[in-house]
Amino acid sequence: MENVFKFPIHVRFRDIDGMGHVNNAVFFTYFAEGRLAFFQKISNSTDFSTFSFILAHISCDYLRPVTLNTQLSLEICVKNIGRKSFGLGYKLVDLSDESIIYAKGESVQVCYDYGENRPVAVAPALKQKLIQYQ
Repeated sequence: MENVFKFPIHVRFRDIDGMGHVNNAVFFTYFAEGRLAFFQKISNSTDFSTFSFILAHISCDYLRPVTLNTQLSLEICVKNIGRKSFGLGYKLVDLSDESIIYAKGESVQVCYDYGENRPVAVAPALKQKLIQYQ
């Protein structure tokens, strides 16, 4: 991932399971927190109504355990841009050594008109912003 958005992730005590690692479901929360920050940055807005897409698919490959003292950074890039959807790639890495990778993931977002309740084409303005992270 060359053109990446980087977002620090703070591991909270509540993220830890009985085995002493971050619970697998929490990785998706980390992806969601990073995705929110990414869209706030590219839209220059915190208004959720400007985020006109829905999450259609998400996956995660767990590569190594994360513990309470792990310092993380989430890297996000745009994998592809289609007619009505776009894909994001995620890489959860060690904050001080990006060669240590804890997890990789992907998601597909479908552009959506909430008023009409249907998918729509990727807006040209959004496409232009997404291309910067491809």
